[in-house]
Amino acid sequence: MRIFVAGASGAIGRRLVPLLVDAGHDVVGMTRSEGKRDLLRGLGATPVIADALDPDAVGQAVSEAEPEVIVHQLTAIPGSPNPRRLDRDFEPTNRLRTEGTDNLLSAARASGARRFVAQSFAPMSYARSGGPVKAESDPLDTEPLPGVRSTHNAIRHLERAVTGADWVEGVVLRYGGFYGPGTSIAVDPDSEQVAAVRGRKFPVVGGGTGVWSFIHIDDAASATVAAVERGEPGVYNVTDDEPARVSEWLPGMAEALGAKPPRRVPKWLGRIVAGRAAVMMMTEMRGASNEKAKRELGWQPGYSSWRQGFAEGLSP
Repeated sequence: MRIFVAGASGAIGRRLVPLLVDAGHDVVGMTRSEGKRDLLRGLGATPVIADALDPDAVGQAVSEAEPEVIVHQLTAIPGSPNPRRLDRDFEPTNRLRTEGTDNLLSAARASGARRFVAQSFAPMSYARSGGPVKAESDPLDTEPLPGVRSTHNAIRHLERAVTGADWVEGVVLRYGGFYGPGTSIAVDPDSEQVAAVRGRKFPVVGGGTGVWSFIHIDDAASATVAAVERGEPGVYNVTDDEPARVSEWLPGMAEALGAKPPRRVPKWLGRIVAGRAAVMMMTEMRGASNEKAKRELGWQPGYSSWRQGFAEGLSP
């Protein structure tokens, strides 16, 4: 098939494009940076330069590519977002999830693409009540905290637009938190998150009862290939098999890095230092089940648990 990947030079795009090429697909990779043209060629894609927020440029790029499937992997997330100003730090990504999504969908319709696969985010999506692990049919968070509302609204816009388009097979992948090469959780001298854990500046807040779901970047890419090739339209959680409380995974990350265990701070101090959103993520967030993706996409994560992935990828 001919696949158009928007955001092909990003963290997941760099892992996804070679997998699609190896599977026999003809890949066109879109990036807004002229300097990444050779990178995309090296990955096996035909590069195209376009700004996702320019509807005419996107329309022309997609029209010339004539893809059967469009994959939307557009983000502009800083390496270590400030939890006190998440909406501000995520503003460029929120525009890509709203305006960028609309531009790609419009281009997809005009070009006759039959399938549209888009990146979403499982953490912070689900209602902060009930059980600790959520399926795709469970209620979403309808009362996001101030400071993250724009980000929530942008994610919801993307999901509604993609799954609500009755002229295309719309697939939304709610990825877990990424780790691995090219992500903020990787052995990399520029990784601020890893540096914070090593320096004991990333504490467990309260009881650390928030449940997080992770996914290795290579497993996210392999699930995306599966969603391109098969499966019914709809929403899929793409996470590993072991959602975990912060009180489990954060000490586990420190151990994998050969660092001292994280400090522990009460919730009131966490609110003062990092803000309400950070405390929510550390104490209230729900994890996500991957059973539907495994069952309906025929996909299995190579790293079934963050424990294995952290141990193999973060060890000094």
